[in-house]
Amino acid sequence: METQRKSSGDDDGGERGLLHTWKGYSCSVTPERLLLPGPILQVALGTRHGVLLVEGGQVYSFGEMPWKQSQAPEPAKPTLESALSGQRVVAVAAGSFHSGAVTEDGGVHMWGDNGSGQCGLSGLSAVPNPTPVALLDSGAAASPPQTAPVLELACGEQHTLALSAQREVWAWGSGGQLGLGVHAFPVWKPQKVEHLAGRHVLQVACGASHSLALVRCLSPQDVHRPLVDKCRQCNQLLFTMTDKEDHVIISDGHYCPLGAGPAEGGHGPEALAPSTQALKTSPSEPVLSFHAAASSNAPAPTGGAEPTQDSENEASDGALPASDSDPSAQSRCGGVSGVKGSPYPDEQAVKDYLKRLSESAQADQTAKATLLTSEGRLTTSTATLNSLVASCASAVGERVASTYEALSLKKMMSFYLPSGAARADGPVAGLAGIAGDNGAERVRQEDSTQAKKSSSTGDIREEEAEGLRRRLSLPGLLSQVSPRLLRKAGRPRMRAVALTPLGGVVPGTQEVFPSLQTEVWSWGHGEHGQLGHGDGLARLQPLCIKSLNNKEVVRVAAGAHHSLALTAQSQVFSWGSNSSGQLGHTESPSTVPRLAKLSEGIRVWDISAGDRHTLLLADGDCFLPIIYYSGQQVKEGVDESHAKGPGEQEEGTEEEERVGGYTQQPVLLPFCMDLGYVSNVVAGGQRCVALSDRNVMGFIASLHELASAERKFYCKLCTIKTQIIRPLLELESLSSALSPAAIGLLQTLAGRFSLLCHLTGQHAASLTAHLRRVRDVKSLLILDHAGIFLDSYHEYCSTVGNFQVMGGFQTLTKPSLDFFGKSPELLKRLSECSEENPSMADLLVALFFLPTRHPHEYGRLLLKLATCFEVCSDEYQMLQDSCSKFEALALELKRKRKDAEYTFHFWKSFPGKMTDSLRKPHRRLICESSNKALTLQNAGRFSVNWFIVFNDALVHAQGVAPCKNLFSTHHVFPLATLWVEPIPEENTGLYGLKVITPEETFNLLASSAMEKAKWLRSINQAVEQALSGAGQDTASVGSGSGQKLEPPISRTASYTFYKDGRLKDATYEGRWLAGKPNGRGVLKWPDGRIYTGTFKNGLEDGFGEFVAPNKTLNKADHYQGHWKDGKMHGVGTYRYASGEVYDGFFQDSMRHGHGVLRSGKLNTSSPSVFIGQWLQDKKTGYGVFDDITKGEKYMGMWQDHLRQGTGVVVTQFGLYYEGAFKDNKMMGTGILLSEDDTTYEGEFSDDWTLNGKGVLTMANGDYLEGSFNGEWGSGLKVAGSYFKPHLFLDTDKDKTRAVKLGRLCVRAEDKWKAVFEECWRQLGCEEPGRGENGTAWENIAVALTTSRRHIQDSPETLSQSHSRTLESLEVIPQHVGLITMERYHTIRLYLIKACDTPLHPLGRLLETLVAVYRMTYVGVGANRRLLPQAVNEIKSYLNRIFQIVRFLFPDLPEEGGLIPEPTTNVQDKKDPGSDDAPPESPKPGRVVSSSALLLPVLLPRLYPPLFTLYALEKEREDDVYWECVLRLNKQPDLALLAFLGVQQKFWPVSIPVPMPALGEKQQVLSSTKDVCFASAVETLQQISTTFTPSDKLQLIQLTFEEITQEVQALLKQDFLWSMDDLFPVFLYVVLRARIRNLGSEVSLIEDLMDPCVQHGEHGIMFTTLKACYYQIQHEKIT
Repeated sequence: METQRKSSGDDDGGERGLLHTWKGYSCSVTPERLLLPGPILQVALGTRHGVLLVEGGQVYSFGEMPWKQSQAPEPAKPTLESALSGQRVVAVAAGSFHSGAVTEDGGVHMWGDNGSGQCGLSGLSAVPNPTPVALLDSGAAASPPQTAPVLELACGEQHTLALSAQREVWAWGSGGQLGLGVHAFPVWKPQKVEHLAGRHVLQVACGASHSLALVRCLSPQDVHRPLVDKCRQCNQLLFTMTDKEDHVIISDGHYCPLGAGPAEGGHGPEALAPSTQALKTSPSEPVLSFHAAASSNAPAPTGGAEPTQDSENEASDGALPASDSDPSAQSRCGGVSGVKGSPYPDEQAVKDYLKRLSESAQADQTAKATLLTSEGRLTTSTATLNSLVASCASAVGERVASTYEALSLKKMMSFYLPSGAARADGPVAGLAGIAGDNGAERVRQEDSTQAKKSSSTGDIREEEAEGLRRRLSLPGLLSQVSPRLLRKAGRPRMRAVALTPLGGVVPGTQEVFPSLQTEVWSWGHGEHGQLGHGDGLARLQPLCIKSLNNKEVVRVAAGAHHSLALTAQSQVFSWGSNSSGQLGHTESPSTVPRLAKLSEGIRVWDISAGDRHTLLLADGDCFLPIIYYSGQQVKEGVDESHAKGPGEQEEGTEEEERVGGYTQQPVLLPFCMDLGYVSNVVAGGQRCVALSDRNVMGFIASLHELASAERKFYCKLCTIKTQIIRPLLELESLSSALSPAAIGLLQTLAGRFSLLCHLTGQHAASLTAHLRRVRDVKSLLILDHAGIFLDSYHEYCSTVGNFQVMGGFQTLTKPSLDFFGKSPELLKRLSECSEENPSMADLLVALFFLPTRHPHEYGRLLLKLATCFEVCSDEYQMLQDSCSKFEALALELKRKRKDAEYTFHFWKSFPGKMTDSLRKPHRRLICESSNKALTLQNAGRFSVNWFIVFNDALVHAQGVAPCKNLFSTHHVFPLATLWVEPIPEENTGLYGLKVITPEETFNLLASSAMEKAKWLRSINQAVEQALSGAGQDTASVGSGSGQKLEPPISRTASYTFYKDGRLKDATYEGRWLAGKPNGRGVLKWPDGRIYTGTFKNGLEDGFGEFVAPNKTLNKADHYQGHWKDGKMHGVGTYRYASGEVYDGFFQDSMRHGHGVLRSGKLNTSSPSVFIGQWLQDKKTGYGVFDDITKGEKYMGMWQDHLRQGTGVVVTQFGLYYEGAFKDNKMMGTGILLSEDDTTYEGEFSDDWTLNGKGVLTMANGDYLEGSFNGEWGSGLKVAGSYFKPHLFLDTDKDKTRAVKLGRLCVRAEDKWKAVFEECWRQLGCEEPGRGENGTAWENIAVALTTSRRHIQDSPETLSQSHSRTLESLEVIPQHVGLITMERYHTIRLYLIKACDTPLHPLGRLLETLVAVYRMTYVGVGANRRLLPQAVNEIKSYLNRIFQIVRFLFPDLPEEGGLIPEPTTNVQDKKDPGSDDAPPESPKPGRVVSSSALLLPVLLPRLYPPLFTLYALEKEREDDVYWECVLRLNKQPDLALLAFLGVQQKFWPVSIPVPMPALGEKQQVLSSTKDVCFASAVETLQQISTTFTPSDKLQLIQLTFEEITQEVQALLKQDFLWSMDDLFPVFLYVVLRARIRNLGSEVSLIEDLMDPCVQHGEHGIMFTTLKACYYQIQHEKIT
């Protein structure tokens, strides 16, 4: 509720907030005007005084005020409360003899009588002036208590209630009406009413000695809070389960003996610490309300439960028979499951307990069957429910589960229940559908329901009991389960659709719109029945009035001893003392809420209660508000003397007879029409007040009209819902008359209707609240949240249309006739049907389409409001916009209705058999060709073709003319995948349209150019709307919106193929182009195959993923890679279900080109890896096969998966074979070496099996020659001669040894051809070197950009440096023209970058080569005998890559060619940098060689396997060398120099100290170690950290330069080395450098150094190093 009054722009001084006051209701009464300086916003009346709040926030008091010291003799004059000046007051309240005010910042000020502490100030009996009172919230964890800001106050006779901004209730004063559960009064300090903590309180009201609170039902979010399962006080379980033989009893009937006072609702008030904001268990909200059901069928004593009453079983006045003395009630005590017979502390507690029992005594007799409904109510926590059902299931077994299923609970709870409460409150536990309609279990007013006229003593609970008998209500969930119940539950289950909004219309609406899902709680004295719990007992703590649940109460009011509740449906419930007729009905006193008697069509929208009277503000026939009065007549002159003072007690009723009469039911006050537009009525003491506004520029009238129209519309919708929709849905005959599908549609329709109804109710309540306080335009919800209204109406209209199209209203005719009889007056009245005698179906159609006329009404009223403002104002603009939105909506809904009717009539005339399959709820007809306007081109002579355009499909029906059943077949083409284009009429004279669908294309002929244009437009429009998703709101053709709609030729859609072929029954979802899949999409086959990726022209093309399930292995094959024309083509990865993975190239869906196949994991039976060439799915060509289990590696030729041709095998035991293979075996000539150099050369017949002539050479050179037979290593049979050659000559041995390896293996040039071919193919060449240079560069650019685009989808895969490399590569370097030094360097840098990314063809080539090289020479392949092959392979790579580079840069000279001498200035530019970039040769860049350009990129990647082979080959030599190095390094420097024969003049005398103090030098002593030539030693050591020979040579050169520098410093003169001088010094440096694998380094340089440097300076230096290495090996140390 808004507490702040905004002043509106058109305020006209005294025109707003006029106050009229009067007493009684006789005709002679005329109200007086009270004049004040400004518009009055709020009035509050006490017994003899009143408080006024004036705009601007000033407060005036009038009447008798004994607490003021200087009481003026004339009490009537309003006097300003000056103590509040400077404070802006936003709300006031008055109790019997005290008053309160709330300021803008939430502060509370109290004044008046304080005898009972009602002003919240201790020690004063009266408070003369407004004094602040603080609400200190100590519950918060913060150490200083926070003050709680307040929204509104309510004052009674001896107590005050405040509603805080946190929506919590605070109380102070005296009496049980505080609800604090304390026994010591007065309570001076405001305290929180803990029993309501955690709930959202909307409003509070105070009677003389009782209190009321209006509470919003808990929303699902609140229910999900952690549940409490033990009472915090007595530590007993709150829920108990008792296992009977055929059912489980779940009880929450725990009564806490320690709770203060009768702890209604199961356990004590402090059961949850207030700060936890958790869910309170209380009678209105038991966390899981499964009530105790003792086996004797007695009701469980749940706190204050309100079991359903049967009228036979009830006293005529609705009071319950008292059962304090009823022995059966006492004996029942022990039968309560869940009490655990705990001993009660005192007699009082037992009495309270029995009192509570009496409230729930004699439960409904319908519970005789094992179904017991106690105050059943469900929380929406499905989780809670599920866990409970699960725990029950263990005990009850299948049966509970099936009940759960039968009641279809979970589904209903999660789907249908309203946000506020998924619980059917009160005895009608009507989750079972309609009954629980949030507040729609509308009480049938006695006067309007014919059937109820007789029982004038009707009580709400009676009606609910009847409702319970009339339909299955959910039992108190699963209290007891019997087979009969299951049968009963099974029947209505399918109709258990709740007429309840899901989540309050739209997720955001609960907060914005007022809640209709409310409860009324009451507490305090109850001797007059004013608490409404059906008895006269007092309640010390708040308790929910069960019978008002689901009544949509929006406002409560309390008189001295009676209470009122106003519902959203504009009805008034009243209960309590009726001594003066103040309840508006004849029940006296009424202990439960009953409807006030008002004539039909009177809609009450404001209520107020005084001491003995009630004021009602209502809408009548027009929207000028009218006032009703109910209660005591006041005679002037008598009144004051009889009203009681603060201390007096109530006198008997005889006094009233003396005073005068009272009303039997509410009477209309005749003068109310003269008061203008009344916005509030207030009653108090014996006085009445009305606040009214004059109609300023028609503005106020328009606001009243809007609110009144909405209230009227809501009441109408509720009537339709309760009197027509609900009875219809409950009809027995429904399931026989309607098909399940139609029932489903009807339920959806009912649900949508309910949503709309709920929204209207919320809106009506908000407009009413708006009228009572704010009255300005900008805060109208219909302006800010128009979208919610528009959506609800759209949805509703579509569902009505869907039901109508399916002929639903026709099939409803019979059930409706059964129910409403032959003369359906009620239907006629409600549907406002104007026809003479309409059919039942027409009546129903009119009735259900009725709400769709309301948006027009909104438009009209908003326009009316808009005219009250200046055209240029914001308000005018807002209202105008909203008005046009609703007008457009009204037109749209009209059109939707027309479409539905057009479609319905079409189906009626449509030939029978096809209707069933084609008639869909959402399908609407657009146009059809029954008038022969459209025919199929080239159709047969007798064939008949009929084309129908729906909003989602084009249907083509075919048949043969003379046949009885004309249309034998039909085909449905979904519009989303339909393309239509006009065929140009050049010379054919035919008006043709070409229709393209994914699997068919046909031409249609129109009868005229006009027809052709009409059909083209209709189809295109329908397609456009089907694509935009507005499928259900298609425009009918007639609306012919002038613009030409061309749907896009490329679009996203889903389609299932039906024709035979590769795609039969497959479903494609993705992009289309003119009838063919094109672009990204997903294709799914029914057998589980799925392709996800790009398409081109209907076939898979581009990058895609494919999954194919393997039935036998129960896993799926998975391919990820490139496709072309529907086949795998290009590079990809295929993971087989068997666990094999193929990574490589494909062609026509076969493995073709270079690829790697990994089989098995390392622990399975045959793990192996093959890398090499494939030809049409077979291993063919050169490949390397690593058999990890056998520990063998084969490198050689293959054919059809078999080893065939020459090859090499190495094993983990050091065996080496090279030679011929045939049929996968070693067959033919070969050479076999074992680890110890034993060699066999000759014939083989099988793996490792010698057979035929051969020579066997031992490690020492002895050899056997002859014929051999047998397996190697297992006893050979030999026939031949034995030779021991080195007894005679050494030369033969050298000859025989020289023959050895490399002759019988694959040549390096023949290896990995497929890899290089693939690279050439990427550059656009069919064969190496044949192709266009320009094309190659284009291909490179395309490859880079597409890869980049592919990667941009997943940027995380790309590092920053990588993306920078890519960007720089996208610039194509200048690749033609003369090569100069600069150009040569550009090329070199380009190559380095290109080889750095696998997205570049060269980079990809390099990556593959590195992979194959490692595969070959790592692991078992690290065999020293393979070194020559490994070196040759690198050289062959260099040559072949150089060929590609020269193809890209055609002007690059060939190997060994010269680059023309650069001009001097370039040379100058180049020289300074020559130290930084290690130059490739002495004069950088003169001679072009592949090694200079490419080794720097290639070698670092291949270095580890290659160097390992060198180390193995040189192992023995290196060991000898290393031993020597270690020995000699024990010597100090000078000794070593002497030993090596270095001339003394070269010995350093002193060396610089690392930290010199001014040129200080250190003497070289005889013991000094590791200091001479230290810098040269350090330089040489770096040789192990470089990769390429050129880099290593560069370091050797630097070492020499360092030595020279040091010697020159010694000799202080220029000096030329001679080899004799240099060698010993260098030898010293080499020894001191301690390079472990120097032999390997030397061999590597020798093998791979650039041929052009062999004879230069570098060559000589290298020879020196090599000489040192040999010298060290053979050094004899004396």
